[in-house]
Amino acid sequence: MNDFDPVDLYALADQSTPWSLHVAVTLGVAERLEAGPMDVGELAAAVGADAGALGRVPRQLAGHGVFVEEGEGRFALNQAARGLLDPGMRIFLDLNGIGGRFARAWSGLADAVRTGRAGYPFVFGVSFWDDLAAHPELSESFDAAMAVGHPTPDPEVLPASDWDGVRTVVDVGGGTGAQLAQVLRAHPSLRGILVDLPGTVARSAEVFAAAGVSARATVVGQSFFDPLPAGADLYLVTNVLADWPDADALRLLRRCAEAARPAGRLVVIAGVSPERESPELMMLVLVGGRSRSLAQFAELAGEAGLRVSATGRQRAGRFLVECRPV
Repeated sequence: MNDFDPVDLYALADQSTPWSLHVAVTLGVAERLEAGPMDVGELAAAVGADAGALGRVPRQLAGHGVFVEEGEGRFALNQAARGLLDPGMRIFLDLNGIGGRFARAWSGLADAVRTGRAGYPFVFGVSFWDDLAAHPELSESFDAAMAVGHPTPDPEVLPASDWDGVRTVVDVGGGTGAQLAQVLRAHPSLRGILVDLPGTVARSAEVFAAAGVSARATVVGQSFFDPLPAGADLYLVTNVLADWPDADALRLLRRCAEAARPAGRLVVIAGVSPERESPELMMLVLVGGRSRSLAQFAELAGEAGLRVSATGRQRAGRFLVECRPV
């Protein structure tokens, strides 16, 4: 017998609460209430909104435990609402930044499922990556979101912690260099090369300086679909592979194989699961990407001229796959 109440389906489909969270953050409601409770008229004047319409937003959220309505039309923060003051939460919920793109992109999910391609262009008319390239402020917001959305980088990026013979590390698609900075900091004899788009690597100087590794870090502003710096001992691909459909992931892996020959190795962190692929849909919607099982990844790597040589996990639990050129 199926005990699932059809009313629960309406609850699952309801968009009032998530969009109310987005609007509350975008308007800065929590920031205004940080000084103390406010009547909705005063709150609306402070955030630049219509009082009658605004009042429904914190009231909707209060019904789900976020904000408190102390009296008719008088709202205050509670512990849950204070979470909206967190800068990381704001990045993902503020409709004026990358959070707004993420939220609106979901309306392209049906198109993505029908076609197997990213849903983002169906909504915005351009690809996700082209949109970031055209809007530097979005690119900066995205980089900040990635820094918040991923744990503090773990410098132990090798499945067996085998650093013998590793002198140079290339971080492929390494963003602003957070992962590479931690690797260089943990291993003072290493030198590192950060490869990512010019606008992104331009923001790495502060990251390397804070880690005290600037003298050992070099940046290369380019696409990782172009030839990579060759002859390094280790190539890292972290939080990147799931961003791309198979054809593009294969192009990336081929570039890594070309650069790593004859004796280098590649380590992929995240985007591969030891058993089944993840059902995660966000990458499909944004960029047509996917998580892959180890078997699916091994097949793709083989086409790129790589063989899986080891697997492991970081301390935080993220799965690692090491490959060597064939």
